[in-house]
Amino acid sequence: MPEITEADLAPNVKALYLKAISAVQTNNHGYAVKLLQSVLKDAPTFLGGRQILRNCESIVVGGPQKGSKIFGIKTGGMGLGRVAGQVKKDPAAALVMIEEVLEKDPYNPEANDLLFEAFNAMGLPDHAAFALETVRKGHPEEAKPLHKLAEFYLHRDDPGKAADVYRDIIKHHPTDSTAIKGEKDCTARASMQKGGWSETASMADLQRNKGEAAELDAASKSGLTRDQLEDRRDRLILKYNEDPNLLPVVKDLAGIFEQLEDWANAHTFYSWGFSLSNGDVALQTKAGQMKDKTEEQQLKDLEARAASNPDDPEVQALLAERKATRTAEAVEEAKARVDSNPTDPLLRYQLGMAYYNSGDYSNAIPHLQQAKRNPHIQSKVLLLLGRTFKAKGMLDMAAKQLTDALADLIGMDNVKKEVLYEKGLIHEQMGDQQGALDSFKQIYEVDYGYRDVAQRVESSYGG
Repeated sequence: MPEITEADLAPNVKALYLKAISAVQTNNHGYAVKLLQSVLKDAPTFLGGRQILRNCESIVVGGPQKGSKIFGIKTGGMGLGRVAGQVKKDPAAALVMIEEVLEKDPYNPEANDLLFEAFNAMGLPDHAAFALETVRKGHPEEAKPLHKLAEFYLHRDDPGKAADVYRDIIKHHPTDSTAIKGEKDCTARASMQKGGWSETASMADLQRNKGEAAELDAASKSGLTRDQLEDRRDRLILKYNEDPNLLPVVKDLAGIFEQLEDWANAHTFYSWGFSLSNGDVALQTKAGQMKDKTEEQQLKDLEARAASNPDDPEVQALLAERKATRTAEAVEEAKARVDSNPTDPLLRYQLGMAYYNSGDYSNAIPHLQQAKRNPHIQSKVLLLLGRTFKAKGMLDMAAKQLTDALADLIGMDNVKKEVLYEKGLIHEQMGDQQGALDSFKQIYEVDYGYRDVAQRVESSYGG
């Protein structure tokens, strides 16, 4: 049974199809669904019609449905288990039964999987791919059907599409080792296809590429001026365009974009580097940091715009909405990073900070306590932990955290000044004026201009 196009439709079926298209153009999507179902009963291998039908159904039901992945869901009194038996006996006859389910839930993973099996049995590969691509669009977090789709593309010798599917899996399941390896292998195969290479490419070619990569990786990236960084970036981009899968080049580009404070591109290349690597957690962490910096920069730009337009209610509302959204996003992103690497104290600190910024102080505390295991960030962790206890009104415990932080701080750097200032404020809030003054004096002795310590110290002398 061959796949057909609009040109292959019988005159009466084509008239019905054109009527459906007219309904779509007038936003009468419910009517278009009924017409297209009739078209497909007469022309079941008309892929274009089925694609439009699925779009119309999605508009009518309002997109992917929650819980649609539950097996055995019944639609119109017909369980999908019964449909599965029909697919094995008569796949063509099963199409109508499956479409009854998809009319109410077009992205249903199980129904689309049955549709895939039916089309595969009928020798309709484009239709089969479309069925699982529908799941990929509506439920990209569903790893099982996406793995099936990637393998299908591989069997069709289309590693480029398979690599794309594996990347989508990795986005939602960053520790999926099969997807990580599959994406890397498929990307390499796709690159060889594009370059006309065989899998038995000469060792001389492979060694030359490897040598170039090592040279790039070993090149110094420190102490360069901005012009030198930009020149190096441009030369690396040429290398990247020749082979976007050379990990040392991708990592080098990511680092240069980071030095140039081009956070968006740094995020892109660190993310791509993580995809190319065998699950390199350091690259994943860098990608997350660059994403945070990108969004921080966007927020700063919006704050500047709001400051320049204080009487514009739309800008002010947009800023407030963006701040609220960013705070919620920061918590979810930090939680995801901790879930993927729960033993990393730095990620715990970042999650604790995200909870603190969202006002969820109780949830911040256990993560900050775990973050104290890293001695390199311990002082910052204790400072934030002190502020968290302060926000909960637990002033004595807040002061204790800051005292612990000071024990590890020798020189009067910015962190120590911040800890002392916060400790002074807490003593002041506790009614301990002498304790507060002792903290402020330590800063005053080395940095007269730090915040308002000069005014606080001098006023205590009556000056």
